[in-house]
Amino acid sequence: MILITNNEGTQGAPVTAELLSQGASALDAIEAGVRAVESDPNVRTVGKGGWPNLIGEIELDAAIMDGDTLRTGSVGALKGFAHPISVARAVLERLPHEMLVGEGAARFAAEIEAERDDNLFPDTMAPWETWFASQLSPAERAAFPAISLADHCRAAIDPEKPMGTTVFLALDARGSLAGGVSTAGWAFKYPGRLGDSPIIGAGMYADSEYGAAACTGAGEMAIRTSAARSAVLYMKMGMGVREALDEVVRDLSRLKGGLIDRITLHAVAPNGEHSVVAVNAPKPWSYWLWDGAGSPRTVQAHLATSR
Repeated sequence: MILITNNEGTQGAPVTAELLSQGASALDAIEAGVRAVESDPNVRTVGKGGWPNLIGEIELDAAIMDGDTLRTGSVGALKGFAHPISVARAVLERLPHEMLVGEGAARFAAEIEAERDDNLFPDTMAPWETWFASQLSPAERAAFPAISLADHCRAAIDPEKPMGTTVFLALDARGSLAGGVSTAGWAFKYPGRLGDSPIIGAGMYADSEYGAAACTGAGEMAIRTSAARSAVLYMKMGMGVREALDEVVRDLSRLKGGLIDRITLHAVAPNGEHSVVAVNAPKPWSYWLWDGAGSPRTVQAHLATSR
């Protein structure tokens, strides 16, 4: 058994580890752990207390994947609900689809009576209110939100720059791999922006036969390289976990233009081999690891650059 989660997963790591130790499935353990993170207002980039978009609303993305069946559930730009990971799990189990977004995702969440929450916190709205008051003209403020947002999107400053997500990869006692991700996305993003998290194969992928991978950071980079699926495919080709992630870094280095920033790659093989590579990280990077005994512990990630 093994669990890997990033720093945002601090509150959820013990939950998932305990469930795995009790024999729970990787899917159940991951969903419970991610829910704990979504409920933690101290994590500014996931769930409750997340940063708002340019019009002052919180849009949440999440995905979960069963490595045995390759079934996925994903939701994007979901507003008004507390636990997008559970809505994504319900998509996996109750619909013939793999992804729902926007109003459709919210409609489905209401149908399954998912817990409602606007997820807004006064201290996370304060930077947005400052931006609104200082960066918009009087005419724009009067017409808001019916104004052009594109230029403001490029000029807005993310108050937490790391663009975090929580990622959970787990191998359970039955040898099944699964993955789960959840995020509030990039602060002050253009409304409707999807990062890599809800896009299966970009932000996360799990295949119990070959491996599982997930990404945090600049999701646009993961989308352009199908980073998570690529890592698993490189493992399928016979590469070790670290070798596969290094190959993904080489893919990332080919990107020209667009958003080039920090991205962290996490991967686990069916035999428990694992690696985490922080790409373009400005400082030492750590993650949470639980390998079947004791409590989750922090481990230093490998560092790399794609520039």
